[in-house]
Amino acid sequence: MKRFAIIGAAGFVAERHIRAIKETGNEVVAAMDPFDVMGRMDSYFPEAEFFSSENELAAFIGKCKKEGNPVDFLSICSPNFLHFKHIELALKSGCNVICEKPLVIQAADLDKIKILEEETGKKVYTVLQLRYHPAILQLKKEVDSNTSGSYSVNLTYITSRGKWYVKSWKGDPVKSGGVAANIGIHFFDMLSWIFGSVKKNEVKFYEPTKASGELTLEKASVNWFLSIDAADLPDAAIINGQRTWRSITVNDTEIEFSDGFTDLHTETYRQILAGNGFGVECARESIQLVEEMVI
Repeated sequence: MKRFAIIGAAGFVAERHIRAIKETGNEVVAAMDPFDVMGRMDSYFPEAEFFSSENELAAFIGKCKKEGNPVDFLSICSPNFLHFKHIELALKSGCNVICEKPLVIQAADLDKIKILEEETGKKVYTVLQLRYHPAILQLKKEVDSNTSGSYSVNLTYITSRGKWYVKSWKGDPVKSGGVAANIGIHFFDMLSWIFGSVKKNEVKFYEPTKASGELTLEKASVNWFLSIDAADLPDAAIINGQRTWRSITVNDTEIEFSDGFTDLHTETYRQILAGNGFGVECARESIQLVEEMVI
């Protein structure tokens, strides 16, 4: 059983991490978030310590290490602009890291993380959960086996958000990396993982709530559209009462991957704990890509 601490424990995505830790047979011993109503912990790890400041959490991790019962991993679910700071805290405290995407919002920080890994002997892993989705794995297998083909890809992802979004850190590109980093980073990672490195990156428009562009990859040309505006939902989604719409077509064939998302964080943790997982270099291409989009 591995001992975990989690930072940003009150956020939406944090529950997926907490559940993944539970489902892989491990333990959260401490959680930290400035928001101090953490009833969700009662359903998973009611005995976990709780802190509302980073200093308290760091002191707890240090105390555990001194007593010979160290915290093995720090799971990072904090706002994007805090990721590097919290990765540094974890590594210097003697913890391995599992960090929600995007790992960082500036590619230059990736090199700093690699230096910290070498200095501390600890590892940083990121969550690129689409690489474990069965439909995506099947598509990659097909593309890898086709040595001469070129593909035409269309990606549309609309995930409706309320008026709070633009007033939060998510709506500030300095803090979030912009809408492409917030909601698109794992799709861009998936596309470059399957179809190869980025050769050309052309942005048609980039606004606080939506963006569109064209990518030329080694094996594909990609048209993409991302939005958090419910007005962009297609009629099919509205009729079914859906607030989210995902569509990827490859050579005009729809890749069905709407289902199967529920357990991907658990699979991510399972792979990391088995000695696999995706490290710093795996995150580089997509981070460089979305960083270029907002320059």
